[in-house]
Amino acid sequence: MSRPLVAGIDSSTQSCKVVVRDAETGALVRQGRAPHPDGTEVDPEAWWVALQSAVAEAGGLDDVAAVAVGGQQHGMVCLDEDGRVVRPALLWNDTRSAGAARDLVAELGGGEAGRAAWAEAVGLVPVASFTVTKLRWLAEHEPEHASATAAVCLPHDWLTWRLSGSTRLADLATDRSDASGTGYFSAVSGDYRTDLLERALGHVPALPRVLGPHDPAGHLPSGAVLGPGAGDNAAAALGLGAGEGDVVVSIGTSGVVSAVTSTPVADVSGTVAGFADATGRHLPLIATLNAARVLDAAGRLLGVDHAELARLALEAPPGAGGLVLVPYLEGERTPDRPEATGSLHGLTLVTARPPTLARAFVEGVFLGLADGLDAVVAQGVRPERVLLVGGAVASEAVRAVAPSVLGLPVDVPEPGEYVADGACRQAAWVLDGGAEPPGWAVGETRRYDAEPQPGVRERYARARELHLDRLD
Repeated sequence: MSRPLVAGIDSSTQSCKVVVRDAETGALVRQGRAPHPDGTEVDPEAWWVALQSAVAEAGGLDDVAAVAVGGQQHGMVCLDEDGRVVRPALLWNDTRSAGAARDLVAELGGGEAGRAAWAEAVGLVPVASFTVTKLRWLAEHEPEHASATAAVCLPHDWLTWRLSGSTRLADLATDRSDASGTGYFSAVSGDYRTDLLERALGHVPALPRVLGPHDPAGHLPSGAVLGPGAGDNAAAALGLGAGEGDVVVSIGTSGVVSAVTSTPVADVSGTVAGFADATGRHLPLIATLNAARVLDAAGRLLGVDHAELARLALEAPPGAGGLVLVPYLEGERTPDRPEATGSLHGLTLVTARPPTLARAFVEGVFLGLADGLDAVVAQGVRPERVLLVGGAVASEAVRAVAPSVLGLPVDVPEPGEYVADGACRQAAWVLDGGAEPPGWAVGETRRYDAEPQPGVRERYARARELHLDRLD
């Protein structure tokens, strides 16, 4: 008798990936993927079309016993009373709600008092990325769409609901990890803060049920069980088997530093968001808007591909001869400067060369993340291991530069679809019903170490503050 199969879905900003694994061993059976459209707002139907293509490439779901979805966080999906999408979803990287974020903080006291009120209520301070700010933007700029909104959900919630075949708003479901990134859910109390939601949107729409980490969310029409799903960062941590003491640094469309902990975090500064993880614990996290696309920009600037960019970067010494990139090419979330632009400091006749430019761009990605790692550590996290993941980790320069800037050795796992794998592991957990997720083996890691370069960070700190002073 064959063993059951489970499927995990990663619906990210750029694409949809599907993996099918053996529910008992975690062994990969097959997989598929399909692209998503570019942009910071997307018709959710595009996610559904991509999911169907990825599922078909992965050989279908007819033989799987359980499915779960990991998805990009914070995206605002508004539904009318008949379950139709009201307008294209605003994604996490849409910064038009920056003013709404400032207003929401001001309305709870402004300054440190306002930030403290939000942090205490929901574990985070509003910035443009979070769903609550997008709902305020909607109420102010598209009141007809706000009035038509009968339910609000997140990308992974919507896809789980579509997979179930239901059209009832009452069947929408989510999990703690994704709900904790909305700005109107407390991962500590486990309750929605509908007063904050009403403050943002003007009324309280229907919201997804918040399920436990291995509660079923329903069934596919085929009978397969649906898991509650998770936000992408929580799903990745689950896929990596991350536990307390592990810090995950991810270099994808966004840059992320997150850590699994049993203790909730409420950072009054707003730098660290007090998210939940996918196991019932917590996942304090910082995110930067500028990560892999900074490397894309460097390649365009120098007229080279990623392999050549890495070769050039490794020709230059640590610190790029004093050349420093402040990498706010798409605005920035950490620090909260959505209208910021990037800048180069230390440009001279000596540093104006392809290798030093390449090195400065690679280091710039990590310098912002190093500040974020400091902020996570300041919240009581004690890193015992740094796991470096994400599409950009294919670059040898990224792997080599990481420990010198972060100041810690980094472990690089084998390449994998860790968000989809985490969703897959959750699906197996729902099927198994045990107290902990199945103990699948995680592939070997390779350790990278380098001499820390505090001088590089000091130069960056000076350049960053000079840059921000000019913006102010």
